[in-house]
Amino acid sequence: MKKWNFITNHGLVLLYVSHNPQCTMREMANALGVTERSIQRVLKDLEEEGYVTWQGTGKGNIYEVNHTRGLKHELTRDVIVADLLDLLGQKRKRKH
Repeated sequence: MKKWNFITNHGLVLLYVSHNPQCTMREMANALGVTERSIQRVLKDLEEEGYVTWQGTGKGNIYEVNHTRGLKHELTRDVIVADLLDLLGQKRKRKH
């Protein structure tokens, strides 16, 4: 059976750094089940489009998410990053 996700690696990285702003690429890769090289490419994309900025600290990086940026696709352009992260971060009780 083919493995796939509803949320892309870009969305997952955005969610991960929003909860773990001082994480390393290795930590992200391990948590998301991808390579560090994939994380590096995704972070570059997110930075180039203005979704994430980072600052080097000497020991690593601190990532900051732009919560006011709209999503890219024309169907979701009216949704801002904060709305997406709020939705993905919500924990819902399961109905039995």
